[in-house]
Amino acid sequence: MSGKARILVTGSTDGLGRATADTLLRQGHDVIVHARSAHRAEAIADLTGRGADLVVADFANRDEVHAAAEQLQAGAPIDGVVHNAGVISGTAIVPVNVVAPYLLTALLRSQSRHVYLSSSMHRGGSARLDGVDWEGGSSSSSYSDSKLFVTAFAAAVAARWSGVQANAVDPGWVPTKMGGAGASDDLELGHRTQERLIADPDASVSGGYWFHDRQQDPHPAVRDPQFQDALLRALEAATGVALPER
Repeated sequence: MSGKARILVTGSTDGLGRATADTLLRQGHDVIVHARSAHRAEAIADLTGRGADLVVADFANRDEVHAAAEQLQAGAPIDGVVHNAGVISGTAIVPVNVVAPYLLTALLRSQSRHVYLSSSMHRGGSARLDGVDWEGGSSSSSYSDSKLFVTAFAAAVAARWSGVQANAVDPGWVPTKMGGAGASDDLELGHRTQERLIADPDASVSGGYWFHDRQQDPHPAVRDPQFQDALLRALEAATGVALPER
């Protein structure tokens, strides 16, 4: 990737996603912002007014994820995706935090960079896939589980797609709607790493787990090829969509 890029930032109506989209727009990139509903899209009218494109989809609804992917695929080629959208509680944890990033990765064919939002809490997740409700009909998995799964998925993409850069980023405990007003980490530092990894022409690393622009060691399951394979099989079986060869 070099120069101006076309970048999708999911979950960009507030917090880290909005900050990331705003920065990328200021840098001169073509940005696609995402809202889960038309009502929520009103919060980013200033970004669309500055030229950002908009996609609306509730990531808890798999049909809407597919429709969004079709809409995006029909447009100009996308160079990178920041998978920022996430929820911290409720039955939608797995669909939003894991299944939606998986489907967008598998269905969008042009992108050369992916950044998946992780969390230090992934280290407390369980590397067990039995009983995971991928549809979101029940609270089968915790937030920590979901972040372990998506961090391992990022590593799996990096290992299988040699022409694609895929990384996971822990933004820290930052004062957003999800993090809460008492969060102690720096909001600015919370989005700089993903901006660099998705848009900097000199950023060539893949398969990393990052915190404030430094690589760290993730949960051991993240880099376990057997766990990665099992996760991909489970996601393919649950969605009917395979991660294509590239």
